[in-house]
Amino acid sequence: MWVRRCRGSGADRRVKHYEQVEKVRLLVVDDDPPIADLVATVARYEGWEAACAYSGEEALTVAAEFQPDIVVLDLMLPGLDGFGVLDRLRHSGTMVPVVFLTARDAVADRVAGLTRGGDDYLVKPFAVEELMARLRTVLRRSAGPGFPRSVLRVADLTMDEDTREVRRGDTLLTLTPTEYEVLRYLMRKSPTVLTKAQILDHVWEYGFGGRSNVVELVVSRLRRKLDEGHDPLIHTVRGFGYVIRQAAE
Repeated sequence: MWVRRCRGSGADRRVKHYEQVEKVRLLVVDDDPPIADLVATVARYEGWEAACAYSGEEALTVAAEFQPDIVVLDLMLPGLDGFGVLDRLRHSGTMVPVVFLTARDAVADRVAGLTRGGDDYLVKPFAVEELMARLRTVLRRSAGPGFPRSVLRVADLTMDEDTREVRRGDTLLTLTPTEYEVLRYLMRKSPTVLTKAQILDHVWEYGFGGRSNVVELVVSRLRRKLDEGHDPLIHTVRGFGYVIRQAAE
């Protein structure tokens, strides 16, 4: 089967925490390769399969071969635009969910995208986390209640990435957005040891310019919330960084 693979396809494939039976197949259509490849890489990190197309005609070719479960579609494409791609897909009988991702933010464009058969509409610039959340919502709505949720687990700690609920055993934990993202990164990488620099770059991004002690503060707060009445899960590996696992080695 011929499928256009996105550049930078060496995404982390070690995530084994998902309660998903089959991988979701995502097609990303955008004439800006860095954007398409970024979305595809994040999707692979989520445990999905991803393919890219950089024009409208290529999107139709890849869709026919790849048979995606959901499509991220730009409107402003060379040649056949996003609306044309959607019309062709629907005319062929394909009812695959489509989420528009575009810089066109006029209300008329949003209305046109939704009324012509799109399932959601997100305007650039965008947050990748929001896009992934919207994709999961659209998939769940399209597939019904049987669609599996994205749940991370380490020992008796669970994180539902759809609802953003975190529980230690039966106890629901209240986390700040930053605490949530640090914990999410640790859980995704478990049992890998992460350095403070890695956590800084992932959670606060490269332009943050902050000191590593901010990581220490957030980890300290997480420990207080996670470990009360339980065995500790977040461990310090001296000279390296932090790891979340059931017991220190």
